[in-house]
Amino acid sequence: MRNKSPEAKHHRLIYLLNVAQRRLQRWIAAQRSSEVTPAQAGLLFILGKQDGVLMGEAGAALDMGPAGISGLVDRSAAARLVERRADREDGRAFRVWLTPKGRTVLAQARADTAAINATLTEGFTSAEIDIVARWLTSIQDKFPRDSIRDIARDPEE
Repeated sequence: MRNKSPEAKHHRLIYLLNVAQRRLQRWIAAQRSSEVTPAQAGLLFILGKQDGVLMGEAGAALDMGPAGISGLVDRSAAARLVERRADREDGRAFRVWLTPKGRTVLAQARADTAAINATLTEGFTSAEIDIVARWLTSIQDKFPRDSIRDIARDPEE
């Protein structure tokens, strides 16, 4: 269902979403307490829920392709946050595991994220935040990753 109200076209949602994302990323990167990038924190969160995931699973959870997740894992391994090990059943596949340092950094990332989320939600009711979360999630449903790849590959179809 489209929102065709006259006010809807004046919200500049794409602009506001892009500016908000850039400002939040820059703010997070500027924090002295952060030992990791937002992408690395995302990887740690995934491994905190299920250590030893396949790289492809981690990439899918982070909405990254093979090259992106490979680079992220490489950088995270160089920082001694994770280690990559060959899968026991498929020698071509790799699993990613938290290191002791990664577990420590994960705990700090969780605390930092809780503080950021508190700031982001300040001044809004739970019901309002539920609507924002539903709207942001709907973007992923309306523009699935595979459909974006298909359009980029063949715009005539």
